[in-house]
Amino acid sequence: MTAIPETAAPETAARETASSGAAASETHRRRDPQAGPPPGVLAVVFTALFLAGLVLSTVLAGGDPFPSPFGSTDSVTAYFRDHTGAVRVSGALQFASSVPLAIYAATVSARLHKLGVRAPGATIALAGGVLASAFLACSGLVTWVLSRPEVAGHGEVVRALQYLAFGLGGPGHVVLLGLLVAGIAVPGLLAGLLPRALAVAGLAVAAVAELSTLVLLADGAALLLPVARFTGLLWLIAAGFMLPRRRVRKEG
Repeated sequence: MTAIPETAAPETAARETASSGAAASETHRRRDPQAGPPPGVLAVVFTALFLAGLVLSTVLAGGDPFPSPFGSTDSVTAYFRDHTGAVRVSGALQFASSVPLAIYAATVSARLHKLGVRAPGATIALAGGVLASAFLACSGLVTWVLSRPEVAGHGEVVRALQYLAFGLGGPGHVVLLGLLVAGIAVPGLLAGLLPRALAVAGLAVAAVAELSTLVLLADGAALLLPVARFTGLLWLIAAGFMLPRRRVRKEG
């Protein structure tokens, strides 16, 4: 019978202990209770609620799209008077969509800090996202007010409230959404946390979003709003899924 060296058992035990420790550490990383909800899923929920508000309000209004604030007073007043149900649904879903957006901003900001980002980008993302969420929520509530029959019959009040809802949910929301995108894209590019093409695209989206401030000076600049808004939604979804949970250091 071959004798087993006395050092074999301790070495085997040490290897098993190290292996168990590594497995436990990996499990802990996968189930990190402080990681927060997946930001990609939050972005999908935010986008789905926002788009549902647009689609359902159009369907409930018999195919009539939500009126532009730059349309005639008679057509705008008629829409809000005749489609109170559609307006109520639009406002409610717009308000609801602001909640996952705020959670997304907080989650992404915390993850950037965890990834070692000490530059202002993480704080800019948090501030931009929270303010964009607040402006969107306020726009949804004003839209809900427009759905009340007591309000819909007064043309001047309807016009004033529609302009307010547009300002909050249009340039106000989109410009601040651009700050959220920029706050993620800049450290994503400089620290290599995101693919270069995605990070550069984010900077372009953020630039268009900031340019939409011009809507306050020229009505024709309103075309920038849907471009920045919908490309921004797609970008936030992509960044939410691709932003790593932990930083991988390259050797060599």
